Amino acid sequence: MTLSLNIGNLFNDSSSHALVDELRKRNSEEEILEFEKKFNSKNEKNLHIHICRFLKNRSISRGLASKWLITIIKNKESIIDSLKS
Repeated sequence: MTLSLNIGNLFNDSSSHALVDELRKRNSEEEILEFEKKFNSKNEKNLHIHICRFLKNRSISRGLASKWLITIIKNKESIIDSLKS
């Protein structure tokens, strides 16, 4: 299945499922962060917003959402810490 990364304002069920499928394919932190960078560069809303919506709508498990969000947050904190030094 091909995922159109230009989801923008039109976030329908098939786009949601395709995005979740793409995220599930990423097992390592590097793969998740690479996908996040690519996704955020091509979409109006950042990936973490979509992950939170999936979580709110109960379309993904809490464990899966936490894995993705912890990876993204740890990366952002690391970037901030490196800028402080």
